[in-house]
Amino acid sequence: MKPASLKIGLVLSGALLFNIIFWQEKLAMNALLFDVFILAAVFYLYKPAFKKPVMTWLLLAHLITLATVVIHNTLLSKLAFTVTLLLVIVFTQFEHRSLWYAAASALMNYVLMIPSFFAGVKELQRGKINFYNARKFVRFIIIPVIMLIVFSLLYNFSNAVFRDVLVMAGDAISQFFSRFFDWFSWSRLGFLLVGLFVTGGLLLRSRTDIFSRKDTRRQDVLLRQKHDLVKWKQTPGYDLLSLLMGRFANGMLALRNENAVGIISLFLLNLLLLFINWLDVVYVWFGFTYDNKNINLSAYVHEGAGLLIFSIVLAMLVLLFFFRGNLNFYKKNKWLKTGAYLWIVQNTVLVVSVLFRDYYYIHEYGLAYKRIGVLVFLLLVLTGLFTMFIKISRLKTTYFLLKVNAWVVLTVMVLASCIHWDETIAGYNLARKTSLPLDIRFLLSLSDKTLPLIEQNQDVLSKTFSRIPDADGDVYYRGTVSATEYFNLRKRQFFEAQHTYSWLSWNAADSYVKAQLHEPAMAVLPNN
Repeated sequence: MKPASLKIGLVLSGALLFNIIFWQEKLAMNALLFDVFILAAVFYLYKPAFKKPVMTWLLLAHLITLATVVIHNTLLSKLAFTVTLLLVIVFTQFEHRSLWYAAASALMNYVLMIPSFFAGVKELQRGKINFYNARKFVRFIIIPVIMLIVFSLLYNFSNAVFRDVLVMAGDAISQFFSRFFDWFSWSRLGFLLVGLFVTGGLLLRSRTDIFSRKDTRRQDVLLRQKHDLVKWKQTPGYDLLSLLMGRFANGMLALRNENAVGIISLFLLNLLLLFINWLDVVYVWFGFTYDNKNINLSAYVHEGAGLLIFSIVLAMLVLLFFFRGNLNFYKKNKWLKTGAYLWIVQNTVLVVSVLFRDYYYIHEYGLAYKRIGVLVFLLLVLTGLFTMFIKISRLKTTYFLLKVNAWVVLTVMVLASCIHWDETIAGYNLARKTSLPLDIRFLLSLSDKTLPLIEQNQDVLSKTFSRIPDADGDVYYRGTVSATEYFNLRKRQFFEAQHTYSWLSWNAADSYVKAQLHEPAMAVLPNN
């Protein structure tokens, strides 16, 4: 166990570093400096934990997201960087296998950060640091200091050169404090407290390891258990079965009756979904022709996605209910498993149908955030269906299902952060500007990285509209402004913001934009 003085010292140092490198700066190159400090501190405090196999993958994922922050500097890259940093910290401080429990431990670190900090300070006061020598030093220094002041005053009146030296020293000290208080502000003090909270939550391990203990007790493989009938009758599951099945939920044949109900339920649900999938295959897969007068593609895609979400959630809940316990070991559950596998296959077909809808939408209107989000969602759904198949076929627990899917989500987030989606969207849509109905308002709302692409295609800036939000999205330019004028406003705002940053905010994306664009002269937009 490292001494409390070291941990408190690291937290205070990290808070000061946070205040210096992040104040009025973007999260960019400064993230690298802060990350080096945090990882070095964590490695020193919890060095044995870095030998865990999972740490290799977490550190690799974190370094990838750190690189994407410096290169792309997108919101997604910053989010992925933050998430992976928290996971690296928590997996070194606690024993975890599941990201869900690890996230709970990270939250607990921050909930208990203030008590943990003051507990460390109290440990210092209890004797971890001996203050006797400090008090002794103060008592011994008082008389010499008083004597020094008295004789300095005497020499000041009797020696002109010494007086000039004192005046110069006083001026230097006065300038120092003047500059210090110019630098100091209440907002900066508040930001220092934010840095203290952020660093403390990362470096101070909470004394509550409840989520770690719960995580380590969880099993990936289902075990057959003998239920206490008295306790079982007091659970919500029994109440639900009794409501639906009445007396058939009781007695020695309850498991067989539950199996029969499951078979009938999955048969009917499969029949319903088969009809829906047949309609999609006929009219979406092979019979789709786009007529913008008769079809609203936005509703067409969103309705399909909504149906998919509802169907998948229902499928997961129903399958988890029937395969939650000893029914997995029932010898005559063959038809129940067959029905479950068919439903998983049919939901996969439903995923393909929504994929076709999204493809048609992108083909006719280009890329956008939600259209890309649908594709990512479909990928996660397919993973969820596959892991559900593994759970049923290999007798896995719900803990296993949630654990694996959480790791998949993290992997997708890290990989997605490697792509600058705004630039991808703008590049795709502008490359097809002759065939797509470009949404100029949306195009001009994308991040600064897209400005060079738009400048290379200024012929698309032919629309005029009013009340366009500025780059921050919360202030409106009142009046009528053309798309070209607003684009020039975006460029000026970009360069004005760059002048307020130091090298700590350097990132490859902004550097690319500055190299591709010429800084515009200041101009005033019309006020009509």
